[in-house]
Amino acid sequence: MAQPQKELLGASTSLLILSVLAKEASYGYKIIKRMNDEAGGRFIWQEGTVYPLLHKLEKDGLVRAQWQHAETGRKRKYYYITARGRVVLSKQKETWATFSAVMTRVMGESNA
Repeated sequence: MAQPQKELLGASTSLLILSVLAKEASYGYKIIKRMNDEAGGRFIWQEGTVYPLLHKLEKDGLVRAQWQHAETGRKRKYYYITARGRVVLSKQKETWATFSAVMTRVMGESNA
C-alpha cells in the first residue's frame, strides 16, 4: 500500500488528536497508540510528530495538560480537549467532510 504524502498526514494529525481527546482524556503515548491502532497499519504516527502538535494545541488553547499519577505510580501528562478545542474540532470535521466528498467526486467513486 502506498504511503500517504507527509503533507496530507501533517494536515490531518491535529484533527485526529482532537478527535481522540474528544472521546477521552489521554496521555501522549496512548494517543499515538490509539491513532495507530485505528489506522490498522495504513498510517503510522510517531512521537516526533504527535508531541510537538500536542504542545501547539495546548499553546493555542485547544487542549489543556495536567500531570497525573498513573496506576504504575509514574506521573503522566494527560491532555484534555477544551471547549474551544471542541468548537475547532467541529469546524475541522465539517471542512474535512466537504474536502473528502469533493475528492471522492473528482476522482470518481471507485476505491481502485
